[in-house]
Amino acid sequence: MAKKVTKAQMTVLEKQRDQTVTELEHLREELKAEFEMDDVDDIASDLVERDKMQALIFALERRLEDINHAIQQAEEVGYGICEKCGKVIDPERLEIFPETTLCIDCKRESERRLVRT
Repeated sequence: MAKKVTKAQMTVLEKQRDQTVTELEHLREELKAEFEMDDVDDIASDLVERDKMQALIFALERRLEDINHAIQQAEEVGYGICEKCGKVIDPERLEIFPETTLCIDCKRESERRLVRT
């Protein structure tokens, strides 16, 4: 029951990918500049800021992986189809999370398994 990805849907995914890449590049440059401008007096506060920046970078990298996976899934299987159960993903969910490849039920089950381990 594959649904062909529309141009509008692919445009949304590609736009999100481009924005995420831009944000990642900006944060990486900022982090690089922080390392180059080390001030011994502010080491503790710099470490906290670096940790925050690295956490943001990690989150954006994960989001970029999700977006790329959604684009690949859309091209191969169809857009809006849960890759786990094969059901159609609620259009409202896709509007909020265009990069999702799981329906809400499968996402919840996946998160429950993560909590248990």
